[in-house]
Amino acid sequence: MSIIKCNHCQLEFDESVMIQDKQNPDLSFCCNGCQGVYYILKDDGLIGFYDKIGKNHLQKPIAFGEDSGNFDTESFKQRYIKKTNEGFNRVDLIIEGIHCAACIWLNEKILDETDGIVEASINFTSNKAKIVWDEDVISLSKIIEKIRSIGYNAYPYDKTKNEQKEIKKSRDYFLKMSVALFSSMNIMMIGVAKYTGFFTGMSEEMVKIVHFAEWLFATPVLFFSGWIFFRGAYFGLKNKIINMDFLVITGASLTYIYSLYVLFGGLGHSYFDSVAMIITFVLVGKYLEVLGKKSAVDTMDKIKAYIPHEATIIKDGAKVVIPIDNIEIGDIIEVKNGEKASVDGELLSGETSFDESSITGESIPVYKAKGSKIISGTINLDKVIRYKATKDYANSTLNHIVELLEDALNSKPKIEEMTNNLSKYFSIVILLLATVTFVSWNLFGLDFENALIITISVVVIACPCALALATPIASLIGISWLAKEGLLFKEAKFIEVFSKATTVVFDKTGTLTNGKLEVKSFSGTLKQNELNILFSLVDSSTHLVSIAVKKYLQNNYQNLENLNLENITQIPALGLGATYKNDNIFGGRGEFDGEFTNFTFKINNHILASFDLEDELKDDAKKTIDYLKINNVETIICSGDNEKVVSKIANQLNIESYFANSSPTDKADLITKLKNENKVVVMVGDGINDTLALSRASIAIAMGNGSDIALSVSDVVILNDKLEGIAKSFYISRRTFRFIKQNLLISLLYNLITIPIAIMGYVIPLLAALSMSLSSLLVVGNSMRIKEEKLKLDEVKK
Repeated sequence: MSIIKCNHCQLEFDESVMIQDKQNPDLSFCCNGCQGVYYILKDDGLIGFYDKIGKNHLQKPIAFGEDSGNFDTESFKQRYIKKTNEGFNRVDLIIEGIHCAACIWLNEKILDETDGIVEASINFTSNKAKIVWDEDVISLSKIIEKIRSIGYNAYPYDKTKNEQKEIKKSRDYFLKMSVALFSSMNIMMIGVAKYTGFFTGMSEEMVKIVHFAEWLFATPVLFFSGWIFFRGAYFGLKNKIINMDFLVITGASLTYIYSLYVLFGGLGHSYFDSVAMIITFVLVGKYLEVLGKKSAVDTMDKIKAYIPHEATIIKDGAKVVIPIDNIEIGDIIEVKNGEKASVDGELLSGETSFDESSITGESIPVYKAKGSKIISGTINLDKVIRYKATKDYANSTLNHIVELLEDALNSKPKIEEMTNNLSKYFSIVILLLATVTFVSWNLFGLDFENALIITISVVVIACPCALALATPIASLIGISWLAKEGLLFKEAKFIEVFSKATTVVFDKTGTLTNGKLEVKSFSGTLKQNELNILFSLVDSSTHLVSIAVKKYLQNNYQNLENLNLENITQIPALGLGATYKNDNIFGGRGEFDGEFTNFTFKINNHILASFDLEDELKDDAKKTIDYLKINNVETIICSGDNEKVVSKIANQLNIESYFANSSPTDKADLITKLKNENKVVVMVGDGINDTLALSRASIAIAMGNGSDIALSVSDVVILNDKLEGIAKSFYISRRTFRFIKQNLLISLLYNLITIPIAIMGYVIPLLAALSMSLSSLLVVGNSMRIKEEKLKLDEVKK
């Protein structure tokens, strides 16, 4: 019996086990599943799929009987399914079994033509599918069955698994880069002896030993460290794309093959050092890319780690601890002192204070009374309270921010598309030139060996090492300089964006201000005993207002004593109460005029003193704003604080444009509006309330004392918490990007000059390798000049 292929999956089987199609005897299938899929495609007019897959084989269809009902369960819906603005359902799936562009085409075609599916798009690199559907027309389980019916499988996208995959990828890159660097350094040391021997004399036996030693180190570089370029070139060719990976591997492989020829007795010189340098230099740039992609992967898990996993509800008079996903509207929730509210709701009775800095970014506690709104993710500061849930977890404020943030992170623009396109055409042109060179020299009568040497010279001399180094080396130097100034850039590409920024939007509290209250004015006359009572009272509390008043007393009065107050009580949302020698003592909430927080001190309900407190501007705020204005950068304040406070800060800094009473969504909408006006926007913030706006900005900056969530979302972190770091970021980024452009110009001029010379046959591979190395050294040397100029903020001009 002969071996024949299944007309669907393309796998080969013995003819005796194949199913002959009754309708068309020329068709053979290995199983009923393949036969069924073939006719599904034929009936849907998708028979062209088999032309697209070429010689690739498919996996066999998954049995229809496999349970898909889990995709319709309530728990699955709550965890993975979202609602779009139009009211449709959306889910992110990983499609298993995709290995080529034809697979993408088939899945999208099948899903697009299925009734009820509104949108189906699949990312080839990650196999992640975004599916939007109308649940009144089709269920998710039916969609899964449709995918399985054509030979693929689907499961929900899991962020944790994706994070683990990215971590493993980063480690793999680091290992490959370490091997390449170690081997290249050894080859360079061997190369010193080899090139010295060319001029001083070296025996043939010693030359062979040197060649063999270079081969030992170059081989793991090419086939282990360089494997990612082989893989990238393969998939590029598979999708009809000539990428830089293909050019790198072509140059390295041809050089390696020729060097093997020399190693095993051929005449000429080996170029194993060029093989190692080609792979190593480009691999360094690739590793920087991998590091840059990881920050967005970590963000969602960090935010969700901030959300409480469980909540205590009151059911039939008993306390029951349940997962927050199970909370329903109307449930009575109990929150103890120091605990976070799990969902949005309404306070049923009593009074308390909530720390809403996780949402609003403002550090001053917010007073809550019966009927007050409770926001998910905020912290109860005073006593046990109970409130009624007005939203379930899926629709709560904090979860809404998480979802909007995830969408914003996924839609970040790819800044490097233009560079990738340039590299693609560059690679095609070089390969064409090399091919034409080889054919032409053969037509002119040159022997095969010399024509091959000239062709290798063209590929090696045009190898994009200088082009690949132009950005990462300058970026590394710029980033290291930034780090020494207390500025952490999470990705090198943000240097380019920063250098083009036109607008900076500032949050107020903790960004332009210190985030700490200070006494601005004091009224009243206090005797020494009364001062001691007041000092003892505020010393018993860790509240921001008490700390500020205590600091004021310590700085302005001497001989303060800590008295033994009795019955010290935290009065929710109001202040502190105590007794001393039968006197009733109170210190806390007073009147609020819009610009100051007021602290009133009373004995037996008689006001003895009043303190007005406010947050102070950072020392370097004015200098930073002035620098930005000198350099024609627009400055805007967008804060959740009230109009009077924001207006006062804006006037002190001479900032004309400001927005007060801004919610997280308001801030994000402002960023979107500015970007729609073709402005490159930098957002500076420090709280969860800023995360949505930060994610939408061209560049997101978090202050070092900001929340963990703001830090995770940001592109740049100012570690030393100094605002002048923004001015330094502008200066260093612009200088670094200027040198990146110079490096690209060096690379361009190098190729314009050396490639024609190599084509004419005036460059042997040895000189080509040396020339390639020289171009790389020129780029590196030019990049080293970035830090020659010392940074003096007061002297910096545009």
